[in-house]
Amino acid sequence: MTTKQRAYLKSLAMKMDPIYQIGKSTLTPEITQGVSEALEARELIKINVLKNCMADINEVAQVLSERTQSEVVQVIGRKIVLYRESKEKKKIELPKEKK
Repeated sequence: MTTKQRAYLKSLAMKMDPIYQIGKSTLTPEITQGVSEALEARELIKINVLKNCMADINEVAQVLSERTQSEVVQVIGRKIVLYRESKEKKKIELPKEKK
């Protein structure tokens, strides 16, 4: 992902509300499955990490990214933004890479 594409996704994410919350139980299989389904439906999602989550937020973002085959757009404060291109319902058109 290029810097321009990441900046574009960040600008889209600024207007979004978090649709998932990760708490004390950190990453359960149910949360991972739900995030994967949300990524397929929306492509770009924001996740809120609650204060009672003892895991490192950057680590949570990385593990979630690996498990859902998505890209971490940004981790800011206690929020994680993930992107994965949808197989069936492509909604977001990323800026083209320069060659």
